[in-house]
Amino acid sequence: MRRQDREFKDKETMEFLLKRTWVGRIATVNPNGIPVIKPVHFLYEDGKIYIHSSQTGEKMEDLRRGSPVCFEVDELVAYGATQDSPCKAHTYYRSVIVKGKGTLIHDRERKRKILERMMEKYQPEGGYGEISQEILEKTAVIEISIEEVTGKERLG
Repeated sequence: MRRQDREFKDKETMEFLLKRTWVGRIATVNPNGIPVIKPVHFLYEDGKIYIHSSQTGEKMEDLRRGSPVCFEVDELVAYGATQDSPCKAHTYYRSVIVKGKGTLIHDRERKRKILERMMEKYQPEGGYGEISQEILEKTAVIEISIEEVTGKERLG
């Protein structure tokens, strides 16, 4: 990391951000070697990241081809305005970047449990229906195994 003064290594802070952030970004590499990034809803649980997806599409093709995965979350805290040089304007933030491997979960009951936990994250008040067999068949669940994780922040 170029700005080592902004790196944080506190695992609890990283997990806190991964658990409470609503939107993350998954990056894969397409067949032409070009990185592709997509915003996604996700679940962080038991040291892994889970993403639901359609069974088809660019990221799914990349994953099936064995593309490496990068995943990012961030939290914007505030904007630091300047009355001086434009180079002194900045933001206060925290971010976590994960590098790893994405695999597809095929076991229906495991998929169901992950999708239920994801619903609990995004709709904790409940009120949603059951996850049907039809939904399980048409929905992909991606599991990202974390190989490397870094945190960066500017809070003051």
